[in-house]
Amino acid sequence: MELLATLFIGYPIWVWVMFFTFVIGLLAFDLGVLHKEQHEISVAESLKLSAFYITMGLLFGAWLWWYKGSTAGMEYLTGYLIEKSLSMDNVFVIALIFSSLGIPRIYQHRVLFWGILGVIVLRAIMIGLGAVLVAQYQGILVLFGLFLIFTGIKMLFSDDEHGSIEDNKFYKWLRSKMRFTPGLHQQKFWVRGEDHQLKKGWWATPLFLALILVETADLVFAVDSIPAIFAITQDPFIVYTSNIFAILGLRALYFALAAMVHRFYYLKYALSVVLVFIGVKVGLVYFNQTGLIDFKIPTALSLGVTFGLLLAGVLFSLWKTRDQSST
Repeated sequence: MELLATLFIGYPIWVWVMFFTFVIGLLAFDLGVLHKEQHEISVAESLKLSAFYITMGLLFGAWLWWYKGSTAGMEYLTGYLIEKSLSMDNVFVIALIFSSLGIPRIYQHRVLFWGILGVIVLRAIMIGLGAVLVAQYQGILVLFGLFLIFTGIKMLFSDDEHGSIEDNKFYKWLRSKMRFTPGLHQQKFWVRGEDHQLKKGWWATPLFLALILVETADLVFAVDSIPAIFAITQDPFIVYTSNIFAILGLRALYFALAAMVHRFYYLKYALSVVLVFIGVKVGLVYFNQTGLIDFKIPTALSLGVTFGLLLAGVLFSLWKTRDQSST
């Protein structure tokens, strides 16, 4: 009961039910109407779908602003922007997974769509645990801040190489523990062995392997983004909803971004500064709560700094790579 009180404080159950109903409705519309027929997602369709999800996310933010006030609305928008920006690097990893496993574009939407369902569950668990830790051990905010500062500095000096999927230890472990078919079987995640000239029993396809790896990559990136949003607000509802809507829009935008990831090379420098800035902010939250100092970074300033740094990073990247062709 104490755990539930921590997670649901300030919000009646119907608000959570409304949110999940809204998200499930969006996913049902995506799969049942927009992508009822399996097809390859074009860049134009990806941009339109992303614009649709961004609009839905902003509409939800507008409702939250009306329901809980301007502070909650500003916190939602800041968390949304931070999650969306920090997840940009995830696009590189997803593109690497698909290319390494030879997943055609026509089946990539299926992997990303069903991956969203995993994100909804896994992010809920991680954010729930984070909320409980922050509520019971305020000192964890300092650790969050130090971790973000370290991650930002590491990103600043990294060589931006993601390596090869064949060298990934988790990939090797999965290969050794599960039975995978040599090739794809259209859009299927699992097939019966006796029906496909394989040994009896169920076999996972490379499409299912891609799904597992994409979900794992999301967990890794969540370790950065979730503590960053806790710097903005310790409200689990705002943290969770901003996470989910940002990821929905980013997954929809994947097909457009994957075709031009090389144009955003310098964005990592802006992201590294954002991480350091947010790391400092999350540390200040703890010291303010304990009364050790009296200096706060307003949410509006956090939103402005984050947006300004990201916009500068995007524009500088596009300018520096203006003569580069897609690979």
